[in-house]
Amino acid sequence: MDDLDRRLIALLRADSRQPASALAARLKISRGTVQNRIGRLLAGGVLQGFTVRTRPEMEASRVRALMTIAIEGERSAAVVAALRGFPEVAAISTTNGRWDLVAELNTASLAEFSRTLDDIRKLEGIAATETSILLATHKM
Repeated sequence: MDDLDRRLIALLRADSRQPASALAARLKISRGTVQNRIGRLLAGGVLQGFTVRTRPEMEASRVRALMTIAIEGERSAAVVAALRGFPEVAAISTTNGRWDLVAELNTASLAEFSRTLDDIRKLEGIAATETSILLATHKM
């Protein structure tokens, strides 16, 4: 991946619906080059798809949180596999330091959030958790 790929990805992050011709004009390259690079980035797994972002107030009633998780022994793979089975878990990241994993949670209500926390904490291999509800998002 070179600097042109990184600039193309930055433009796609801002608005993935931009036509190839508009991206080409902004990058000062041909439309064909844009299409070829996007195709290569998709084929190589660098780009894994395109998505929709909504205004935060559109999902004001949703409960979003970050759960940090400490894992007992060598149970990381099993815990990650179990977390993948929860539709409320939007993302799972490994990390360093005190916590082994960070799970991003997204639920429709506080009751669902509470149930999800309870169910995750019951998973074999989880030693401890700490969860912070996300109150506001300032930049996307």
